[in-house]
Amino acid sequence: MANLFKRTHMCGVLNSEHIGQSVALNGWIQKRRNLGGLIFCDLRDKSGIVQIVFNDQIPQELFDKADKLRSEYVVGIKGTVMERESKNKDMATGDIEVYADDLIIYSEADTPPIYVKDDDNVSEDLRLKYRYLDLRKPKMQRNLTFRHKITKLTRDFFDSEGFTEVETPMLIKPTPEGARDYLVPSRVNPGKFYALPQSPQMFKQILMASGTDRYFQIAKCFRDEDLRADRQPEFTQIDLEMSFVEQDDVIDVQERFLQRVFKDLMNVEVQIPFPRLTFDEAMTRYGSDKPDTRFGFELKCLNDVVKGCDFKVFTDALEAGGDVRGICINGYSDKFSRKDVDKMTDSIKTFGAKGLIWIRVNENEITSSVNKFFTQEQLREIADVFEAKANDLILIVAAKPSVVFASLGFLRRDLAGKLGLLDDTQYNLLWVVDFPLYEYDEEEGRYFAMHHPFTSPKAEDIQYLDTDPGRVKANAYDIILNGVELGGGSIRIHDQNLQKKMFEVLGLTPEETQSKFGFLLEAFKYGVPPHGGLAYGLDRLVMLLCGADSIREVMAFPKNQNAQCMMSEAPAEVTAKELDELFIQTTVEE
Repeated sequence: MANLFKRTHMCGVLNSEHIGQSVALNGWIQKRRNLGGLIFCDLRDKSGIVQIVFNDQIPQELFDKADKLRSEYVVGIKGTVMERESKNKDMATGDIEVYADDLIIYSEADTPPIYVKDDDNVSEDLRLKYRYLDLRKPKMQRNLTFRHKITKLTRDFFDSEGFTEVETPMLIKPTPEGARDYLVPSRVNPGKFYALPQSPQMFKQILMASGTDRYFQIAKCFRDEDLRADRQPEFTQIDLEMSFVEQDDVIDVQERFLQRVFKDLMNVEVQIPFPRLTFDEAMTRYGSDKPDTRFGFELKCLNDVVKGCDFKVFTDALEAGGDVRGICINGYSDKFSRKDVDKMTDSIKTFGAKGLIWIRVNENEITSSVNKFFTQEQLREIADVFEAKANDLILIVAAKPSVVFASLGFLRRDLAGKLGLLDDTQYNLLWVVDFPLYEYDEEEGRYFAMHHPFTSPKAEDIQYLDTDPGRVKANAYDIILNGVELGGGSIRIHDQNLQKKMFEVLGLTPEETQSKFGFLLEAFKYGVPPHGGLAYGLDRLVMLLCGADSIREVMAFPKNQNAQCMMSEAPAEVTAKELDELFIQTTVEE
């Protein structure tokens, strides 16, 4: 007897054109039904499911063998494709079935702890623990296949644009700026450590100094940071860099790349060039540097309207250099009760807001949470800023600008989601440009690079590096899809003196600069071209285009929110001998 049936077809490709053909199939048993003289089995592989029939025309030994089949048995089937009497319109193969005349059971299976179906409704930890079962689900196979197609298209596209794929090192020098590094002890260099790369940033810049001209890489990156739905300790970037370019050159090739992705993989036409918003415009209109433009509810400034009012919350905020801004939920006031507004108030307290003022516009009057401080005429003046009409709900926050933007930016998108206004079939791509070069940390009392310390300032703002760093704009750009950052990049600093000045403004001494970035500055001594680039979060891109809620849905073996692999039980303890070989002691108490 044969040990393997050489497959002639995948299960999911069979259709009425194959009727009468003899086929050999391999896969997993989805389910089995014994109806007496007939046994029906659904056979599944990554392409789909097909119904297999064992009838009383086959030898009794084979029929008895088929009767032993259970869910997730791995089998080979030989048989003939026949037209199905009771067609199933919900199955891609629902017009046909395969009448089996031979069967191999390659391996049996215990009753699985999770159902291998898309709507199993099981906890994520259980799914991750039995990931090999979870990955058998049609949805997960589709996601992994789609991810593969994006990476293949990426390689083909950038190859056609003259890019060279170059692998950069996984073991690099620690440079503790930004997120925490994952550290790797060196056994042959006692007391010294490698870091796993947070990005290939400095190496790809050195590739530009090396004459590579156009580089790209599907790069694995690592960050030891708090996790959430779109973050993992290890993730993948589509990373690229270009020499002798300005911002428009980088943006042009990226727009054509994304246009190709949407056309070839989604059958969606996106028009280029994409809209561009400055960072300042994105914040003042949408309260976010990742604006979702699929709906309205834009922010409006009320500073001039309320500056002479009797409401102390507004006047105190303005006197402290803050803002009074609001959004108008057009036509949905009746959808939100007072209790709902109270929940909104609680939700924005996490952003530092102390309260939320509401105004409801009705047919004959305007009501608000601050009625005793404002006349109807004054409330109407506020409502007119939003061009508010009957059944509109205005929500206002008064605080320092960063709190106002964060609170209202969250509210507008959160409420749009609750109102069903986030259309997953609409793809609004845009660029946010002209970011601040620095952001000031009040707790530490110093400036940090908003992107990273290699981003070039706008030429016209270099004069303010010493006197007013907060005023300096960056040659930086982020690509946004429906309120989510797909990727970001910048034109880099290629002048070593300007690079040293950047480090100086960040508070690094010459000794610290040399210790952390000396090898990059050394390379710059020997001539480096103007260059710039961008990196996409591949996991995030696949997640959005697949319509998934988390990047864990599009990664084969992700970690959970505690950075643990539930399946392999990583991270794990190591023996004292292994630690001794690495010259490491741990202070963790049992």
